[in-house]
Amino acid sequence: MRTSLDCIPCILRQTLDAARLASKNPTVHENILRDVLGWAGEMDLSQSPPAMAQRIHRRLREITGVDDPYRETKDRQNFMALEMIPSLRSTIESAGDPLLLAARLAIAGNVIDMGVNGNFTEADVHQTINRALTEPLVGEYDEFRTAIAKAQSILYLADNAGEIAFDRLLIEKLSPERVTLVVRGAPVINDATLADAQAVGLDKIVEIIDNGSDAPGTILSDCSQEFQHCYSDADLIIAKGQGNFETLNTEPGNLFFLFKVKCPLVADLVKRPIGTQILAQSRSSKNELTN
Repeated sequence: MRTSLDCIPCILRQTLDAARLASKNPTVHENILRDVLGWAGEMDLSQSPPAMAQRIHRRLREITGVDDPYRETKDRQNFMALEMIPSLRSTIESAGDPLLLAARLAIAGNVIDMGVNGNFTEADVHQTINRALTEPLVGEYDEFRTAIAKAQSILYLADNAGEIAFDRLLIEKLSPERVTLVVRGAPVINDATLADAQAVGLDKIVEIIDNGSDAPGTILSDCSQEFQHCYSDADLIIAKGQGNFETLNTEPGNLFFLFKVKCPLVADLVKRPIGTQILAQSRSSKNELTN
């Protein structure tokens, strides 16, 4: 997905939010914002929005000297999500279709996204979870179920902290022994790293690797060779979140995207309103299956 001109105001808002988390100094905020404004006019719009965000957050860490400005926020998000998991797990176990409900809840957890909305609250998360039980799920659930049944190896691309606890609910329904969980290679926004996967106990049930990249998405050319081998060898790839959709929606592979539509540009691309729960097979996967 290319970066649109409409992405630029969002990039600037995200820059200021991140600067204020990293430093209390208004001069630092101004310097970071001016820095981003300087290169915004020259940015390569053929790159994806996560590629733009990667550059911003690298510069932010360089200026402030803070490696993970969102660390405290991510810890709170993980704790908040973990408190909800026992009751949600019980709800899944009593559901008529546990896999479907686990997928719905994993997608609902995608609301925990500091890149899109830095002002969401715990009440927002609870509200989204409650809606997930009844709102339509748009996409190819039957194809998803079939792909899971056939796959011997599943690569699960995580997205955000907090959200990763809800991912565990779905992973538990995928036969965890065949799942490899992928987290970011370095901190960026509130995206999940190894520390977040460990915080929600996923290291106890699945193999975990990082992708070697600090982009808030999966830019294959920027990822490690280890990850690229896992990606090409996987029977099934489950990609969580808008960032992974924005970077992988035209890439090859047996891919299913699970996310909430949170951006007008993505809404236009998938032809669904903001807030829609999406479980969609990639276009390239469909083409490979029909050729």
